[in-house]
Amino acid sequence: MEGHGANSVGMYLLLLPFYFVTVFVSFFPWSIKLPWLAKQLWQRRDKIDNYLLTGAAIIFIIFTLVKTKLPHYTLPAFPLLALLLARKLAAEKAATRFFRSCAFASVSVYLAIAFIVPPVVARFFPAYQLCRESRDYLRPGMEFGGVSFSEPSLVWYFRSRVNGFLAPLNNSRAADFMTQTGPRFVIVPTSLAATLFPNNPRDWKMFSTRGFNVVKGEQIDLTLVLKPD
Repeated sequence: MEGHGANSVGMYLLLLPFYFVTVFVSFFPWSIKLPWLAKQLWQRRDKIDNYLLTGAAIIFIIFTLVKTKLPHYTLPAFPLLALLLARKLAAEKAATRFFRSCAFASVSVYLAIAFIVPPVVARFFPAYQLCRESRDYLRPGMEFGGVSFSEPSLVWYFRSRVNGFLAPLNNSRAADFMTQTGPRFVIVPTSLAATLFPNNPRDWKMFSTRGFNVVKGEQIDLTLVLKPD
């Protein structure tokens, strides 16, 4: 629906094991024990294990068959995997030490990532760049929309300064949106900006940037067209 999935049968088949590979990253550090857990469940399991295993398997199978693939789609299975792993490790003498070591290591690593990585990579995101360039003109009462770009990052950055909600628009609706009363702005592909808004009033502002769309894995050029009043 949003262009995240495979575009051919061959690519679809190639991506079928996607979640069985990415789980070792998304479920880290507990994923270190997944091969051991699989061996334990193969050798011996009870009704509770079967219940938890079935729930996790259903989630992984459903999203494996769906064309769109994003790593976080299988998150609902993680509590089930965690319970399975905890039940098996509880019988091991080294379980307490393993839990403490992994918990301490994961908290330290994820805190470091949270504080260090976002400021470093933010400059590569077009929504961040546009918000920074236009922030002196943004007002709480503004409405805003997007054409061919409605990623969550627009909400994350612009909603910190604007009370309006993001309105997904198409080419024909963008011009009408900007002619409505009240201050507002719209974000469009730079290639369409001159076509959609050929004769802007002199007090309108335009900001352009180039960045990386992580969801679609491509470079994009965006322009923000702002009507102050």
